[in-house]
Amino acid sequence: MARTAKHDAIHALVDVKQGLVSRELFVNEDLYQQEQEQLFAHCWLFVGHESQIPKPGDYFVSGMGEESVILTRDQEQKIHVFLNTCRHRGMKVCRYDEGNTPVFTCPYHGWSYATDGRLVGVPYFRECYGEQLDKGEWGLVEVPQLMNYKGTIWATWDEAAPPFAEYLGGMKVYLDTLLDCRDGREGGSEVLGGVQKWVMPSNWKFAAENFAGDAYHNISHRSVDLAGIGPSGAGRRDTAERSTAQRLGASFPDLGHGAVSFLQLDDIPYTPSYQNTPIVEEYFRHCYEERKRRLGKDARLLGLVGNVFPNTAYLARQPRSIAVWHPRGALRTEAWRWFLVDADAPSEVKDVLRHYYLRYSGPAGMTEQDDMENWNYATLASKGVIARRYSYNYQMGLGQDYGTYDSPGVLTDRIAEQNQRGFYERWAAYMDGARTDPRNGRRNDGRATRKSARPGAHRPESRGKPPDADGRSHSGG
Repeated sequence: MARTAKHDAIHALVDVKQGLVSRELFVNEDLYQQEQEQLFAHCWLFVGHESQIPKPGDYFVSGMGEESVILTRDQEQKIHVFLNTCRHRGMKVCRYDEGNTPVFTCPYHGWSYATDGRLVGVPYFRECYGEQLDKGEWGLVEVPQLMNYKGTIWATWDEAAPPFAEYLGGMKVYLDTLLDCRDGREGGSEVLGGVQKWVMPSNWKFAAENFAGDAYHNISHRSVDLAGIGPSGAGRRDTAERSTAQRLGASFPDLGHGAVSFLQLDDIPYTPSYQNTPIVEEYFRHCYEERKRRLGKDARLLGLVGNVFPNTAYLARQPRSIAVWHPRGALRTEAWRWFLVDADAPSEVKDVLRHYYLRYSGPAGMTEQDDMENWNYATLASKGVIARRYSYNYQMGLGQDYGTYDSPGVLTDRIAEQNQRGFYERWAAYMDGARTDPRNGRRNDGRATRKSARPGAHRPESRGKPPDADGRSHSGG
């Protein structure tokens, strides 16, 4: 009975068939606390990039949900992710953002840990513990699963979670447009500079769903387009190469991921974007031709934005970056953004891109300020008792016939909100305690779930007037 009640309560908040999502998801503290247990304790989460810890003893303090974690490389060059808390009294063993150290020493009572997590130092060990303390049992808590995917480090607290490759599924194709070199070689990226960090008075899901598929809020960035901050001095990014390309949205409802890309027509010549910087222009022209040579028809796929469920977003081209929306409360998000470049790109190219990235993204970036304003005011306008009665509308594209393309996911070649609906379908599954194992299509409660759509498959959706979160029907959106 309790299981059924929980299921009904969650699915009263999220009705993807009708395209309605309750505002409670964005303002309710009880739901937020459930997310920490049901989502962030089980999902694969982005932690950092291997280029941030190139030498033994290097570390970078990151986060997984609300947990502080240490990404480090031990003396044997092995990468680890540890919970940043002493096993004695819980004090953080590392209070710096990044650096290099032979050991992590707790500043409270002095317990010390090697970079491989072993407890190696305890004050008064012989005098006070004798043979009672087994150091081998009291090392730092390490994630049970870790994956280095093309230089990016991912981890999960759930030892029963599917392997990262299966968790990612077909989203790999779109994530690779971010992580692979601009000339088509696999991997090869590095972090450019440090990590930008800032706090927003809004729920983390606003940002996650925005990058999962909302690439149509151009009115928000109209002033930035007029200012012409892009590489070519027109608009906010180099959009000319997409003027003859087909927009392609990809949703993975059984996984929660979403991406928006562009599919170029055949034999499109390179479009100049960096005319004022010849070295940079020549570099990207060379990369464009090499990518076509290496990948053939696959080079037609140009990444734009995406979100790996639950809270890792990316911009695939320019600016090229990864963002994590760390949950800090129902009404608070700590945003972190990494900027990427090809590791072997000329220094002149990296410098030009660095300046452009700063103009575009981050707390001082012109487009990010627009986005934050949207999310912050949406939060303020959704907190009230009356406002909470009215669901958000996610009906764009419901019931429409989608195109068929040779790419993974449930695809659409038009502007739609299928990616957001897929995101919340997966959110509801996790919150319901029914996390689908993509390896066998079974939920962890034993009930069957539908298979992921085959590449290019059409999955029709229906229309209708659903109940609101309180169970009452309404006709408003």
